[in-house]
Amino acid sequence: MPPNSTILSLATVVALSSASFADDAFPPMPPVKAHTPAETIASIQLPPGYHLELVLSEPQIKEPVIASFDGDGRMFVAEMRSYMQDIEGKNELDPVSRVSLHWSSKGDGVYDQHTIFADNLKLPRMLLPLDKGRAIIGETDTNDLFIYTDTDGDGVSDKKEPFFIGGARGGNLEHQPNGLLWAIDNGIYSTYNNYRLRWSEKGAVKEPAAANNGQWGLCQDDHGKVYFVNAGGETGPMSFQVPVVYGAFSPKERFAPGFDVVWPLVGMADVQGGTGRFRPEDKTLNHFTATAGIEVYRGDRLPEELRGNVFFGEPVGRLVRRSVVESKGGLTTLSNPYQDAKSEFLRSTDPCFRPLNLTTAPDGTLYIVDMYRGIIQEGNWVREGAYLRKVVEQYAFQNVVGYGRIYRLVHDTTKPGPPPHMNDEKPAQLVAHLEHPNGWWRDTAQKLLILRGDKSVAPALAAMARGSKNYLAQMHALWTLEGLGALDAALVREKIKDANPQVRATAIRVSESLYQAGDKSFAADVQTMTADQDADVVIQAALTAKLLDFPNWKTTLETLAAANPSVGLKSIADSVLHPPETIAKIEFTPEQKKQLKAGEVTYQTLCTACHGADGKGMPMIGAAPGARLAPALAGSKTILGHKDGAIYVQLHGLVGDIDGKKYEGQMIAMATNDDAWIASVLSYVRNSFGNHVSFISPGEVAKLRVETKARTQPWTVAELRAAVPQPLTNRKEWKLTASHENKGCAAAIDGKESSRYTTNASQTPGMWFQIELPQEATVAGVELDSTPSPRDYPRGYKAELSTDGQKWTEVAKGKGNDAITEIEFPAAKAKFIRLTQTGAVDGLFWSIHELQVLAGK
Repeated sequence: MPPNSTILSLATVVALSSASFADDAFPPMPPVKAHTPAETIASIQLPPGYHLELVLSEPQIKEPVIASFDGDGRMFVAEMRSYMQDIEGKNELDPVSRVSLHWSSKGDGVYDQHTIFADNLKLPRMLLPLDKGRAIIGETDTNDLFIYTDTDGDGVSDKKEPFFIGGARGGNLEHQPNGLLWAIDNGIYSTYNNYRLRWSEKGAVKEPAAANNGQWGLCQDDHGKVYFVNAGGETGPMSFQVPVVYGAFSPKERFAPGFDVVWPLVGMADVQGGTGRFRPEDKTLNHFTATAGIEVYRGDRLPEELRGNVFFGEPVGRLVRRSVVESKGGLTTLSNPYQDAKSEFLRSTDPCFRPLNLTTAPDGTLYIVDMYRGIIQEGNWVREGAYLRKVVEQYAFQNVVGYGRIYRLVHDTTKPGPPPHMNDEKPAQLVAHLEHPNGWWRDTAQKLLILRGDKSVAPALAAMARGSKNYLAQMHALWTLEGLGALDAALVREKIKDANPQVRATAIRVSESLYQAGDKSFAADVQTMTADQDADVVIQAALTAKLLDFPNWKTTLETLAAANPSVGLKSIADSVLHPPETIAKIEFTPEQKKQLKAGEVTYQTLCTACHGADGKGMPMIGAAPGARLAPALAGSKTILGHKDGAIYVQLHGLVGDIDGKKYEGQMIAMATNDDAWIASVLSYVRNSFGNHVSFISPGEVAKLRVETKARTQPWTVAELRAAVPQPLTNRKEWKLTASHENKGCAAAIDGKESSRYTTNASQTPGMWFQIELPQEATVAGVELDSTPSPRDYPRGYKAELSTDGQKWTEVAKGKGNDAITEIEFPAAKAKFIRLTQTGAVDGLFWSIHELQVLAGK
């Protein structure tokens, strides 16, 4: 470290950050300062023999978030130049970001040539180099992807054409898709989205996949299994047990005990979760909170001990986690090899070191993208009054912006390999690269062969699939044939019986294309492989049978789960055969089913990270028993209450305690999504996890969007409940009467779902049910719930109010449509409320299992 360096040493950081202060007392501390790349490298702690080399830094790059390489080893860098340039995040969506391009003129790994490949972008977050001069780029607030092309070879794109038009994408920019990954199965994957794309010269082909729970970063291992990482999650990697096209399986056993605990060196407590997220003794982050930029190291220039390990950044913790992968009985598990030493593979004492992306490079090393900056969290987490904002201001984190570095991880015993020159190579040369020891070379050669679409290489690929001594080359050869549409059924059947289990599993997967193209005879081949001795092969056969919907797939899976000792198979079978029931088991109209499906997709891809797949709130690992990252949606007062409250929260967010409980996860505004999006996800959660209330329409969202357009701050619970009608709380004092079965009226307000008031006669006009309040009150609505008797809702009704029980005023009329009937009317004074049946239906009673009266303002 230079003598005059102002980097905070570990001792200084701990001493500074250990100052005792309450939540509302943040004494001024020495402001955080930006340091040179050399100083930052000096701050890095790594195992013996490993060190970092600087590849790029400012001013060539600023605010880098992704690095990716083309076939000639040129590095494309996505730069989010408008991200959090001040504490408010002003002008964050201005189109001033870019994708830059960098290469070495001498081929020595020194990037001395720099161009702006694509400029004036809105926070680019999706990046995939294709072939010579072409790259796919996706920006924030859209699912659209475009191919940018440099037609004249000057390193600057001059042509833009659509690859995939996915439409607008709203919500906080932290909660939008990231990628892209061209995987070994020729699918192009991104985080969040429940689909994958495939290349065609006419544009992308969209195919279904499971919601992957990823947020910022995805990668694949040598066998083509895709790993996703959830930047806002509590554990880190997500959905990596099997290829995500078959489903997202996340058994608890996927992590070794204590895997979620992190061991940073910087202790400044700048975490969005507040005091529960750091160790009180040194203010260091105690569990994952911002995992990002995942990569399976597949290179050939670092020690063998790292090969196949999973690496990802924790930018809030200023560290990189190395994870050892173990597969046993079809179950993949991750562990931290430095856990006993309470350490990490890489960690820094520089408070602005923010490792956001990692990638295996063409030179065989591991590249680390450092978005070097003070604030790493988006503006929603540092709002005025938030805990994190106080810490940011305490250390002046907001002043360190406009930097960025990319490092190369090297080892004393190795040196980076030579650069590739694939873009102009002949097909035969590309086929040879499928045997390269560096996975990046194999992936890129396969991609380039498919992009060229030259089927003349099919015989060479078939020969490699049969004769290569490298089983990974055999796998790539099969998948390249699949991507070219040149698979031979005889070859696939031959490889299904290969000596290597991973080749057998691959052959089963590629046979899916032949089956879908019409060769249904492969069903018998796949069924035979369920008796294989290798757990991975058996699992693949079972998943293929399910994907292709073989008639007996479910019975086969049940039999395998009962007889096969594979823990992985049993776990997956349990998830497939016994999925959690979410949506209420009642009759829905076709339109409601469509809306529920859209909402379910949104919930699974976005909401589960905080609210949990079961709607009960994601458990806070390492926190007090029962602590949740976000409140439960099952039984939620806000969700089950007046629909305006739920809409308000979606449009503007929610902060603060909820009924005395604190939650780390802040509900941020979702107003950038359209009205149909908000309506569908709210309708889903209002009718899932044991909930069942009325649906919400896009029109209702649009109305409140206009009415609250001037609001700039999230709601508090107190504000929210004051803004929407709430149920009267004096039900025990009500007097109830009815035209039919008057003695049974009390069952409508006894709080027991199983009991009900019912007419015991077919619905006919003139039937009435009356509520007498203990004293005059302002009322604005009535809710009737007949869910356990879902067909007994009123076919027609009118609502009347009275202050004396003699003179009545009609305030609403309408028709019931499902088991929940919500009758809203302008707030008015009343002591009596009468509901009169105006419809008729033969053979169905009018029943009320639960009744609520809503207070008006």
